[in-house]
Amino acid sequence: MASSSLFLQFLVPLLLPLLSITPSYAQSHRDISLGTSLISTLGQNTSWLSPSGEFAFGFHPLETDRSLFLLAIWFEKIAQKTVVWYANGGKPVQYGSMVELTADGQLLLKDHNGQELWNAGKNASYAAMLDTGNFVLVGTHASVVWQSFDTPTDTILPSQVLHPGTELHARLTATNYSSGRFELRFEDDGNLVLYTVAVPSGNQYDPYWTSDTIGNGSQLVFNESGRIYLAEKNGSISNFTSGSIGPMEDFYQRATLDFDGVFRQYVYPRKGMRSGSWNDDWTSVDAKPTDICQAIAAKTGSGACGYNSYCTIDERQHVDCECPPSYSFFDPNRTYKGCMPDFAAQSCDADAKEIESLYGFKEMIGLDWPLSDYEQLYPIEEDQCRKECLSDCFCVAATYNINDRNCSKMKAPLSNGKKGSYIHTKSLIKVPRSTQSPPPIPTVVIKDKNSWTGIRSLLLGGSALINILLIAAVLLLAFYSYKKRIYSLQPNSSETGTGLRSFTYRELQEATNNFSEQLDYGGLGGAYKGCLRDEASTFVAVKRVGDLLPDSEVEFINLIKAIGQASHKNLVRLLGFCNEGTERFLVYEFLSTGPLKSFLFRSIRLKWNQRVQVALGIARGLLYLHEECGTQIIHCDIQPRNILLDDNFVAKISNFELGKLLREDQARVTMAVRGTVGYIAPEWFQNMGITAKVDVYSFGVTLLEIICCRKVLEPVLENDEAARLTDWVNICYRNGRLDMVVGGDEEVRFDMGRVERFVAVALWCVQEEPSLRPTMWKVTQMLDGAATVPVPPDPSSYISSIQ
Repeated sequence: MASSSLFLQFLVPLLLPLLSITPSYAQSHRDISLGTSLISTLGQNTSWLSPSGEFAFGFHPLETDRSLFLLAIWFEKIAQKTVVWYANGGKPVQYGSMVELTADGQLLLKDHNGQELWNAGKNASYAAMLDTGNFVLVGTHASVVWQSFDTPTDTILPSQVLHPGTELHARLTATNYSSGRFELRFEDDGNLVLYTVAVPSGNQYDPYWTSDTIGNGSQLVFNESGRIYLAEKNGSISNFTSGSIGPMEDFYQRATLDFDGVFRQYVYPRKGMRSGSWNDDWTSVDAKPTDICQAIAAKTGSGACGYNSYCTIDERQHVDCECPPSYSFFDPNRTYKGCMPDFAAQSCDADAKEIESLYGFKEMIGLDWPLSDYEQLYPIEEDQCRKECLSDCFCVAATYNINDRNCSKMKAPLSNGKKGSYIHTKSLIKVPRSTQSPPPIPTVVIKDKNSWTGIRSLLLGGSALINILLIAAVLLLAFYSYKKRIYSLQPNSSETGTGLRSFTYRELQEATNNFSEQLDYGGLGGAYKGCLRDEASTFVAVKRVGDLLPDSEVEFINLIKAIGQASHKNLVRLLGFCNEGTERFLVYEFLSTGPLKSFLFRSIRLKWNQRVQVALGIARGLLYLHEECGTQIIHCDIQPRNILLDDNFVAKISNFELGKLLREDQARVTMAVRGTVGYIAPEWFQNMGITAKVDVYSFGVTLLEIICCRKVLEPVLENDEAARLTDWVNICYRNGRLDMVVGGDEEVRFDMGRVERFVAVALWCVQEEPSLRPTMWKVTQMLDGAATVPVPPDPSSYISSIQ
């Protein structure tokens, strides 16, 4: 009896691959004949269903943009339409794309122009979408010539079997199906391994989980009862997950390598089970690893989250990426990209006294970056640990373990950050002192009531001369106290409650040496270089607003508050303002590199790769203003003069004083024409409501200038069409002559694919009809290559939309 049981235990794993394919022949299915095709469009049949209707194969509209489609397989009978497989590397296609089972038995995906994007199989007689979720191409004698189960993406389903050499790739995000930062690989040696990988190269970093079955693993089986296990060559079985919760007739099931790097098994209750403890949603019943924050400790790469961030596990056992104090996300929509400091790095040339006045520490318990230390000091006291890190310009943080008095100094960028109760160290994060609570403002307070009695007695009883001297002394004391109070204000002390400093006109006059050094940007009113009389002698750009704002003073203050609360890598930081009588000034951080226009239209130009990053930076800054800051801000004058560059040529949008706030209850506003000729959207002159799309138009013009290094208007050119940049580039694009756009720039000629994409995005942005222009969110997606760029219509036409 025991030998029979052992024999069956050995035999079942070997038979499972055959059993998993059996439905290809035995179950009922709807044949998809040769020559049958589907077209991507909304409102029409765009899928082939399995016999029960449980699964669908075809064009699945993206969650973020229903004008784009993924060739995919999904659960059809549940509200979420969860995708379990996708073709073409997860790249979406647009309206009019087609998938066809060709006459020669090949499954073929073509874009809207008829260009082949992806193909599978050959010599098939028909195709079928099975009730297992497997899409098959069937050849002669009922043989399977291709099946989706053999080329999984990020998900496996019950009855699916994986063999050595198979991989699962996590998505980049929940809604971006391109390959992300994690990979599950069934190694050829039989070991099952989870890796972190570099994006976009796919280079594997160190594994963070392994089945430890080197030489033994033969199959990874997801059986129909919901059990996932590793069948080993010696006949034994190792559970991969223990998430079997009931028979298939009660639950839909799947197992997915999620975009956060955790392999989770999910169940979804069928209609009869949607009561009691089961919600109408996918529920995770098991995961590998259980805590990815602890599991990942790669010597290279950033870890579970991006650089300068740290990983925590929320109550749903999902990964949260967070920034340490005085750091912010590079991209709030993609927190895995990591965090950047919101302050200038410590100078290695500063003396100790200056460093102590500029930097301090924020404490966080249970936080560590275990692989970022470059020096350990022990035994040592915590105060000395702080001093050692503070005096070291390479040290951005330190961790201190009170038990063994161990001090570890951390270098930038911080990697593999994690926070949890299992960490018994204290992190000391170096931050500028301005982020700490400002010292109390010194005030002159006369505490003793009798003091006033004494002064009054002197005034009444003394001689006239003494009275005059006493009055003068009191006035001088009051004036001195007032001046001392004014100069003691820190940048975080502000009547607006935004962290902005309210300057007096006299302070700005002194800081700019009576406005003597004018900068080559700033527009109307001008901008002046200044130096504040603070401990750091901070350089600033003082922008005179003057009469640029015809709106009420209330709107000016509201705009100041909105700008003061805005914080983004690609925005020039506003430090303060002056609103004294008729004098209005904005005080910005000073960027010595200057405006973008100085590096586009002169003999010294930015390299192509730098220009690409500048364009992406402007787009991300505008996206933040339009959609991510507390109050939507329309800039109204995007152009190279208003884009400043820092020392690393990072683009920062400036000159917000022309901006317009858009409240939540407003879709558009009516206002006087603002902006600069050549960059102004047509609706300014058409008595139409103004929306954020005016900035999209200006960005499109600026993007063409960045590509071509040519001004939008060149009246010296004889050809009228060539004189206006948008018209000329449009003609070159439609005639297939983008080589004329880039001229003799060899660096650009090696990147014509990106040039074509950027030009197409720009032409979408400069459409005359505002509704045809994409949002800045869509613009950033298309520029990054995360979304397909459709062929833009002629900018003067109104024929289609990619909204």
